[in-house]
Amino acid sequence: MECPPVMYSKAEYIETASGNKVSRQSVLCGSQNIVLNGKTIIMSECIVRGDLANVRIGRHCVISQRSVIRPPFKRFSKGGAFFPLHIGDHVFIDEDSIINAAQIGSFVYIGKNCVIGRRCILKDCCAIADNTVLPPDTVVPPFTVMAGSPAQSVGELPECTQENLTELTKCYFQNFIPDPASVKATPIKK
Repeated sequence: MECPPVMYSKAEYIETASGNKVSRQSVLCGSQNIVLNGKTIIMSECIVRGDLANVRIGRHCVISQRSVIRPPFKRFSKGGAFFPLHIGDHVFIDEDSIINAAQIGSFVYIGKNCVIGRRCILKDCCAIADNTVLPPDTVVPPFTVMAGSPAQSVGELPECTQENLTELTKCYFQNFIPDPASVKATPIKK
């Protein structure tokens, strides 16, 4: 799989010791409750709501521009409660998507402009097509493609989905490189 290089301004991103690249123009609320397991990219104008409950994001995940990640909540007779959100490894969330799920498995692709309703569970190796709305409490089985508003199963994924998403996310990470024009030459110490 050939991935074209994605250039970014080095000054715009913070790179952590575990290889995460987080845009300075993203908003991480309650950052003490957000765990990024490594080599994850959070692009500009994303919002991750760790102030509501714990958010754990696996390795080699890509969260594209203007996406919102927020833990699910449930209303009770005496108020409401937020629950932790866990996102597995090798998950690609495309632009402008709103995630309010309880759990997203590994090797999952979520298209552009999707809404994942409260407390949804996306099992490993599934895909959500662009412009899809998953109603609250939907469970997406493995190797299923969901599309539409409200979402319905429209197809199945091949058995190689795990390898395909692993390759996609790793390739994207390796080709997410600083724009040479934005990298300042470091002075040589004598």
